[in-house]
Amino acid sequence: MAHVTLKGSERTAVEHARALAPADPSERLEVTVIVRRRAAQVMQARAAALATGAREVGCLTREEFASQHGAEPPDLAAVRSFASAHGLVVVQEQAARRTVVLSGTVAQFDTAFGVELRRFEHPGGSYRGRVGPIQLPAELEGIVEAVLGLDNRPQARPHFRTYSPGFAADRKTGRRGAAAAPVSYTPLQIAALYGFPSGDGKGQCVAIIELGGGFRPADLAKYFSGLKVKTPKVFAVSVDHGQNAPTGDPNGADGEVMLDIEVAGAVAPAASIAVYFAPNTDAGFIDAVSSAIHDTTNRPSVVSISWGSAESTWTAQAMRAMDEAFQAAATMGITICVASGDDGSSDGIGSGDHVDFPASSPFALGCGGTSLRSLKHLISSETVWNDGADGGASGGGISSFFPAPPWQSGLSARKSKGKAVALKNRGVPDVAGNADPGTGYKVRVDSRDSVIGGTSAVAPLWAGLIARINQAAGSAAGYLNPHLYQAPNLLRDVVDGNNGDFAAASGWDACTGLGSPGKGLSSALKSRPKPRR
Repeated sequence: MAHVTLKGSERTAVEHARALAPADPSERLEVTVIVRRRAAQVMQARAAALATGAREVGCLTREEFASQHGAEPPDLAAVRSFASAHGLVVVQEQAARRTVVLSGTVAQFDTAFGVELRRFEHPGGSYRGRVGPIQLPAELEGIVEAVLGLDNRPQARPHFRTYSPGFAADRKTGRRGAAAAPVSYTPLQIAALYGFPSGDGKGQCVAIIELGGGFRPADLAKYFSGLKVKTPKVFAVSVDHGQNAPTGDPNGADGEVMLDIEVAGAVAPAASIAVYFAPNTDAGFIDAVSSAIHDTTNRPSVVSISWGSAESTWTAQAMRAMDEAFQAAATMGITICVASGDDGSSDGIGSGDHVDFPASSPFALGCGGTSLRSLKHLISSETVWNDGADGGASGGGISSFFPAPPWQSGLSARKSKGKAVALKNRGVPDVAGNADPGTGYKVRVDSRDSVIGGTSAVAPLWAGLIARINQAAGSAAGYLNPHLYQAPNLLRDVVDGNNGDFAAASGWDACTGLGSPGKGLSSALKSRPKPRR
C-alpha cells in the first residue's frame, strides 16, 4: 500500500530529552484526526475579507457554518474505513469541527500512521512521543489535515505570575527595581480605571479554556461576595476526558483557572462562564477551543485563552489547525482573546526572539501586559510590564510562521537597541492591560487570598470587556483586530518600557500592541454596523 507524508507533522524530541524505550504496545490512547473542510476556498475568501475590515461581510450562525463548512460525509467515511482496517475504534465524530477521534493501542497506531511511539525523559518530566513525520495511506492524501494526540507531551503552560517581594516597576524603563511599593487591585477597580462601559454581560457566554487544575464553587462564592457582585453561573465542560479537578496548589494550574474565572466573572457577573477542561496536549488544546467555538448549547460570544507556548514547540499541522479554528470563530462573530506570554521577547526559549502561540494567530486578539499605577482613582502611569528574566515580562515580537495580516501592513517593531524592524510577519500583541504582579489582581485560590499577575489576567479582562460591549450593542463584536488597527486612538497608548529586545513606541509596538483599553473603545465598537447574518 502506497503511503504519503502528512505535511507539517514532523516532530522533534523535547530539548535535552532522551528516548528510554518503545512505548508499551498495549497502552491505549485516543487520537484526533482533522479532515479538510467543505467549500474551503469560500471559507478562506470570507476570512480574508474579514481581515481587511470589510463591513459588508456577514457572520454565519453555528448551524450555517456547520452546513456550509463542516466535513464532507465521504471524507468522514474514508477515515472510518481507514480506522476499521487497522482495528481502531471511532469514539467520536464531529462534522462541524471536522474531527474524528480514534481509540486504539500504541501498536495499532504505530502501524496505522507509520510511527514508532517511545517513552522520553527530560529534566521537566517524561512523555510518550515520536520523532519524524506521520505517514498516511495515499487514499487519505488531501483529506486528512492533522493527526493529533500520538504525542502527549505538555503542549502549553499557563501565563500567570504571583507577586514576589523585592521588585517594583520603574516608569521609564519598565524594569522593576526597589523604587515603587507593590499595589493590588480588584478586577472591578481595573475596569473602572480603564473606563469600561456600564453593564454586567447579561445574555452573553464567556468561554474559558483550561488545560489542568480546577475551581471550587465555595471559593468563587466567597470571592464574589467580597466584591459585592452576584456570583456568576460557572460550569465545567469536559473535553477529551478533561475534568474540573482542583489540585490544592494555588501556584499550579488552580491559580490559572481561578484567575481567569474571577477576572472575567467580576467584569461580567451576569454572563454565564463555560470552562472547557481538556488534557494539556496539542490534541486536547485544539479540541477544547473547537468545542467552545462550535458549542451550540452554550454559544459563547467570546473565548479567553491564557495558555500557550513558543511557536517553535508546535508542529505546523497543529498551528494550522488552531488557526483554522480561530478563522471559523471569526466567521461566526466570536472574539478570541489570547495571552501573549510572560517571558518577554524570548518567550522562555533562551537566546533569540520568539513569540507565543496561539496568540500569534492573526485571528487571535493577542493580549500583552503593562504595569499600571493610579492616583485618586485615575491612572497615573502605565508602562510595559518587565520584571526581568526571573520576574516575567510582556510577551511580544514577530511571528516566524504567520505572514503579516493586512491590518498590520506598513507597521514596524521598534527594537530596544538598533533600528526598527518592518513587519513582514505577524506582530504580537495587539492590545494590552495590567499584568504586573506588583500591580496585580486580588484573587482567591484554594481557600487563600492572594495577588496574581501575568498576561493570563489580560485575556479574561478583555473577554469581560467584550461581553459588556456585546451586551450593550445587542450583537457580537466578533473579529476586532482590523477595526482596532483602523482606529488606534481608541486605545490608551503605552510608550515607556521594553520586554527585552523590543521597546514601547508611539502607536503599535511589540510589547503592548496598540495599548490598553481606552474610554472611547466601547462606544465606537457599539456603534459599528451590525454584520449581516
